Amino acid sequence: MNEGPSKPDIAKPDLAATTGGDIAWEEALPPSPDGTQLKGAEVISQFVKRLPNSPGVYRMFNARGDVLYVGKAKSLKKRVASYAKMGGHTNRIARMIAETANMEFVRTRTETEALLLEANLIKRLRPRFNVLLRDDKSFPYIVITDDHEAPGVFKHRGARIKKRDYFGPFASAGAVTRSINAMQRAFLIRTCSDGVYETRTRPCLLYQIKRCSAPCTGEISLGDYAKLVAEAKQFLSGRSSAIKETLSGQMEEAAEALDFERAAVYRDRLAALSMVQGHQGINPRGVEEADVFALAEQDGMTCVQVFFFRTGQNWGNRAYFPRADKAVEAEEILSQFLAQFYDDKPVPRQILLSHKAEDMDLLAEALTLKTGHKVAVMTPQRGEKRDLVDHALLNAREALARRLAESSTQAKLLEGVAKAFGLEETPKRIEVYDNSHIMGTNAVGAMIVAGPEGFAKNQYRKFNIKNAELTPGDDYGMMREVLTRRFSRLIREEGIPGSMEAEGAEGGEAEDGAMPQWPDLLLIDGGLGQLNAVMEVMRELGIEDQVAVAGIAKGPDRDAGREKFFMTGKQSFMLAERDPVLYFVQRLRDEAHRFAIGSHRARRKKEMVRNPLDEIAGVGPTRKRALLHHFGTAKAVGQAALADLMAVEGISRETAQTIYDHFHENG
Repeated sequence: MNEGPSKPDIAKPDLAATTGGDIAWEEALPPSPDGTQLKGAEVISQFVKRLPNSPGVYRMFNARGDVLYVGKAKSLKKRVASYAKMGGHTNRIARMIAETANMEFVRTRTETEALLLEANLIKRLRPRFNVLLRDDKSFPYIVITDDHEAPGVFKHRGARIKKRDYFGPFASAGAVTRSINAMQRAFLIRTCSDGVYETRTRPCLLYQIKRCSAPCTGEISLGDYAKLVAEAKQFLSGRSSAIKETLSGQMEEAAEALDFERAAVYRDRLAALSMVQGHQGINPRGVEEADVFALAEQDGMTCVQVFFFRTGQNWGNRAYFPRADKAVEAEEILSQFLAQFYDDKPVPRQILLSHKAEDMDLLAEALTLKTGHKVAVMTPQRGEKRDLVDHALLNAREALARRLAESSTQAKLLEGVAKAFGLEETPKRIEVYDNSHIMGTNAVGAMIVAGPEGFAKNQYRKFNIKNAELTPGDDYGMMREVLTRRFSRLIREEGIPGSMEAEGAEGGEAEDGAMPQWPDLLLIDGGLGQLNAVMEVMRELGIEDQVAVAGIAKGPDRDAGREKFFMTGKQSFMLAERDPVLYFVQRLRDEAHRFAIGSHRARRKKEMVRNPLDEIAGVGPTRKRALLHHFGTAKAVGQAALADLMAVEGISRETAQTIYDHFHENG
């Protein structure tokens, strides 16, 4: 075994969990006869001689140890041998082979396990020559908190608690919010936090406008409220028809008993249920649970539109734009997209596709193995399922057309930026910086990023100002700290472009449309003073010639359109009032301002609501709640005697002593 070049570390526990065994990567880089390092088809040919005819996963590396590609194979020997043949490859594969300097392999028991492992590694390593799923955010769910005496309904992301019911996934937070709002009207379920619920002494406004049954103040008994919760669960589980029949019968009974007020309540709830279903758009009758994927391609860009159907209801849709080489066929894109998509998401019983994906049967087998229930992957040709696919395909084409139009406009604006600021090339990454504070308190620096595809929000960063020696309100000092922290870390992780450390690094070049890590242009919200502060930092770090920097000074009386721009070595200048580039730069500056203010407000709010009990070791949410219920306020807790603290449920003598010492450390 040859150590070879350094590579990204893959944790064995994760691989073992994915493949069901203790996995070790095999590497056998053979030296050439003259001692030089082999590359391309030559090095691949050497590996082929020693590979088994068994399923597994392989990784291809370049000379710097960067992962170029991750692939799976039913037979490692046959698959890797195909790369060693001269000719017959697409330009993409030929480039990948030419760059390959080393490989690693791992055997799996079956090809199915290889597919699951491949998807896991692609998502983790993001190799340049694979199809990559981008913008892969977690999906929101609706949760009903059954662990409370009066369960509430809330939007949820992240880890789950066992004693709660989760319904989803929903395509977006907006879809969850609309559903919860409608459920308030239909089932009168509370949406307030447990803290608000426990402190209410009279019904809130939601009760007055018939959006909540107010279990907090006893306007409804807990038994009757439990029935409403059960009905809400039935609705989310797809049994809406039975609920509507029940409500209709109860409305008629109330009307016959001349209890028209109660009948009106049932009438309003029925209307709310109808509205929920009406707003969901297409609701299939014969499809209980399915995800629908439709792929559209145009001008080298791909869009995959995903629709979610659960319990016979449409729970929204989302468009994805995976990164793939133009030479990759739709079938391969869809296959790799699906494998990565379901790497960390629940899998429905049916997956409907607009195109036949590569290895559809293998994918269905892998997802069935992963989930424990049968998963059907199909490309319907007729009937209701085909109608769903066609509807998703129409949405995919429209979303792709919008993205292409936006990209074209964005490209022209970036060309205009290059001309206005004297850049040698069209910028692929623009960073904009701003600070926000009130008299120097809760100071926050903010960085927003824009590129060919607009705002790159996953690249945004906020910086809590840490330098205690700064004079409150010293904007220059804050900007120096922010830029020092940002570029010190960038140099440490990526190296300076053109240096030995950064040669060929991801940050220096934007491969296949990826966002580079080094910016082409910095925009600073401020005039000549801020520019000088930033350039001082850049000179100290030795990168003053690596990035173009411009300061944006607001016009007289802060008039938009009369901004003045400052750059080192140039006279200050202005852009024409109606220049689209000026509007674009204003939008960038305003976005940085919005992000900075939002970050500042969040930090200030956190400071304002901080409770002295939060600082005590061993006092978590449960003990904190018990103390506040017993004493009423944190101040009263601080004034309590040791014996009084021990009287609180869940507070041991040791914990009581810790709390007492915290408030009396100077006593």
